[in-house]
Amino acid sequence: MEVVLAETAGFCMGVDLALKRLDRLIENAGDRPIYILGPIIHNPQVLKRYAEKGVVMVDTPDEVPAGVFVVIRAHGITRQVEDSLRARDVKIKDATCPKVKKAQLLIARHTEDGGYLLLYGEAKHPEVAGLVSYASCGHTVFGSEEELEPEKLSPGTQYVLAAQTTQDRVLFDRIASRLMDDPNLNVTVLHTICDATKLRQAEAKELAASVEFMVVVGGYNSGNTRRLAQVVGDAGTPCRHIETLSDLDLAALKGYSRIGVTAGASTPRRLIDEVLAGLESL
Repeated sequence: MEVVLAETAGFCMGVDLALKRLDRLIENAGDRPIYILGPIIHNPQVLKRYAEKGVVMVDTPDEVPAGVFVVIRAHGITRQVEDSLRARDVKIKDATCPKVKKAQLLIARHTEDGGYLLLYGEAKHPEVAGLVSYASCGHTVFGSEEELEPEKLSPGTQYVLAAQTTQDRVLFDRIASRLMDDPNLNVTVLHTICDATKLRQAEAKELAASVEFMVVVGGYNSGNTRRLAQVVGDAGTPCRHIETLSDLDLAALKGYSRIGVTAGASTPRRLIDEVLAGLESL
């Protein structure tokens, strides 16, 4: 059996930067406790490692006591939550991915004069919650082409179209073209999808076309990892999304001669190597 690993599998720049910032803080925090609002990245194994180092994860700013370090996770937080933190006696360390921060600021700038935000993304994802909080004049979140109905949009409204940074670039461009081609609509398109996401998805699709089976490694709650599995599935290649090697039925893969492996942007190299070793043992 031949096992082929995608070149871009594993940590992206934003995740790597966030974890390096947290690691430096752990080294230099002294006795001051460290809190994180929500998971710093979407990978359970990484979160467990930081919990063992004493990092406390909470869901709301009310759970953050005075006098501690509080880390803003890679996905970012809402403008309102950040404002509430800055008004309190805590020391903020911002580990928001630069691409997410750029998207937040673009949305703020293009909606401040009345633009209504149309955001392509997962409504319940924390990054999306943060992005729409920067929209000054209302917003709609949609997760597919079918959910956005151009005929229901108002010709007299200035719309701003943007996307969660880990969404499918091909689908977003198709949605943008539909809206821009409508002579009755006034739409400004913001290109907020991360280039690393586009590259990973394109590479996954290309790899899927050259193998008989694909394994996508990453947290089940990781949006970008789920999107990789979706891209591979849409290409018609059998695929399995797993978090760790223990989730993979190796015996069922013995009939394949060539298997591709990719991983989400929040997947540690250690987990990828374990999957590679398991497959290569066949």
